Amino acid sequence: MAERHRPPHRPQGAPRPPGPIAFVLKGYPRLSETFIAQEILALEKLGLDIRLFSLRHPTDSRRHPIHDEIAAAVTYLPEYLHREPGRVGSAWRRARRLPGYRDALRIWWRDLRRDRTRNRIRRFGQAMVLAAELPAGSVRLHAHFLHTPSSVARYAAIMTGLPWSAAAHAKDIWTIPEWEKREKLADLDWLVACTQYACAHLRGLAPCPDKVGLVYHGLDLRRFCPTDAAASRRDGSDPAEPVRLLSVGRAVEKKGFRVLIEALALLPGTMHWRWTLIGAGPQLAELRRLAAQRGIAERIDWRGALNQEAVLSAYRAADLFVLPCLVGEDGDRDGLPNVLMEAQSQGLCCLSTRTSGIPELIDHLKTGVLVEPGEVDPLKGALTHLIADPERRRNFGAGGKARVCAGFDASVTVRALHDRFAGCSLHPAAGAL
Repeated sequence: MAERHRPPHRPQGAPRPPGPIAFVLKGYPRLSETFIAQEILALEKLGLDIRLFSLRHPTDSRRHPIHDEIAAAVTYLPEYLHREPGRVGSAWRRARRLPGYRDALRIWWRDLRRDRTRNRIRRFGQAMVLAAELPAGSVRLHAHFLHTPSSVARYAAIMTGLPWSAAAHAKDIWTIPEWEKREKLADLDWLVACTQYACAHLRGLAPCPDKVGLVYHGLDLRRFCPTDAAASRRDGSDPAEPVRLLSVGRAVEKKGFRVLIEALALLPGTMHWRWTLIGAGPQLAELRRLAAQRGIAERIDWRGALNQEAVLSAYRAADLFVLPCLVGEDGDRDGLPNVLMEAQSQGLCCLSTRTSGIPELIDHLKTGVLVEPGEVDPLKGALTHLIADPERRRNFGAGGKARVCAGFDASVTVRALHDRFAGCSLHPAAGAL
């Protein structure tokens, strides 16, 4: 069932949007996807009438304050088709009368022959429900992520005749087959990626490279207001004042936390530090075991998933932010982790890796420090130098803050996205029920 829709924020004098735009999300709300919530809220404030369709119910026990500011109604599509047979059956009876239903069915059958999974079957069922339950006057479908949400949006768009677009981020780009990326890029109106690195890859697959544009997520600098607090003088020499290391991210392979634990275990015994990890995930228990095996468990604080306010407080209390991203065995990798922008906005020195779009934010030895991904010794060396040198940390932190404020202000980047919505031909589907 859908949550009640509140009228979107609209600046005085802004034109009324032509109709609702359906955003298709994998799950909503999610603590790990604040960049999506930030974008939705900013677009609402610019006048877009957004309706949310989520493929999954929330699994986080907490939510960010920003989720309560968003006006958009949320409809949860059937997560498992067999649990809502009446709803799915009703949607099928309506969807099969839509002008593009037979085309959508034909394309889905072709996809299913190449991807014989239950997920592919579920996507078509969810697409029928989406097509049948779109609000009256809907003008566009927009999917966040190029994998599952884009499949659902694509099938529903073909059924209804609506245009569709997408935003690509990280795992969704690197873990789906090339044929699927090529065909989706051929069908959609336009796509935005959040890094130059991803843009170059997707433009190489698109029949029309101009369909793919770059829009950085950016950061809401009102929510992450830069501070001028004095940097600490902690240098690891005082056991009563250990240097405070911080990481924020899900406990998954691509974050590189195994490598970080190995590097921390090699630091000199006379160097005093504490590491805080904020985030949950499937590898958390494994990371705890590894830390115990390496004899550093008592120097680590496992904080779990926290809301945005608690994370902001952690940035302001830390001395060094560490995120040693790498490419996972399945090809999964980050795009440009928003937590790096968040940390830099607070003047916090960042240590990361030369992976994906990270060098687009961190200029090595100017706005932070980068090492090669997956390698323990370079990470250990960088940690040793930065822990012992508070002046260096302060300089890199100041450079990072200036970089974020100048080039990653969400109030600027979101306008580029809004212009894409406003500049495209938006029209209600001729076959809408």
